[in-house]
Amino acid sequence: MIIDIKPTRKIVILGLERRDPENIGFCAITFGATRLFWAEGYLLCLEVYEKSIEYEIERGEFYISQLCYASFPKYSRILEIEKGAQIPIVNVSDMRLYREIIKAIRLESKDNILLTS
Repeated sequence: MIIDIKPTRKIVILGLERRDPENIGFCAITFGATRLFWAEGYLLCLEVYEKSIEYEIERGEFYISQLCYASFPKYSRILEIEKGAQIPIVNVSDMRLYREIIKAIRLESKDNILLTS
């Protein structure tokens, strides 16, 4: 038996937006997302098209068409949206892929603050 472990070499984020947690939750529910992600104090919603999986398999590159994020210091298993709508939140802080995404978000945010100051 041969087992190859081929981690994703590159993640490409085509759209990155900072939003309020409530807006991320409402958007995710209306879009049909089944969950949000939490890592290192951030709430994340990723939009990924099926074609992205093909690129990851073929090239080792993973494309995220849209990533929305919000500061969300304390983890919670559920995000409560108005009128009782809820969406689950998965804690992915122990996954390398998400830690690297958070690192990129922090760098991008830092650059934007420096450029606009």
